[in-house]
Amino acid sequence: MQILRTMLWIAVLLALVAFTIGNFDRASEVRIWPGLVWDTRVPAIVIVSFLIGLVPTWLYHRGVKWSLNRRIRSLENAVKSNALARRHEPAASTADAEPASPDAPPAPAPRTTEASEPLAPTPPVQPPKAGS
Repeated sequence: MQILRTMLWIAVLLALVAFTIGNFDRASEVRIWPGLVWDTRVPAIVIVSFLIGLVPTWLYHRGVKWSLNRRIRSLENAVKSNALARRHEPAASTADAEPASPDAPPAPAPRTTEASEPLAPTPPVQPPKAGS
């Protein structure tokens, strides 16, 4: 893709050089406003007109490309963090993965051994104070 873009720019540059050589002897008057006249060559008018059309479009393109690249990086980071979080989750048992039917008996609680650590007690929740 890069070679195609380079070839296109070389073709535009060669066309501009050929146009400049062919029309450099022609002068033109450009009236900017009453009382201000600019005497210039035709190639200068063409080059300035080309740049007036190209630069804003190019800046808009770069802005959109920057914005989309930021969004892609954000989504990639979210996927990475989600994958890392899932990697550290304990594996679900097959009984948890199967949906229970309404008439099936409840699944037995997992058995613990005496060697397992007891759960830490949770602190009590205090209600908000009325005066503050």
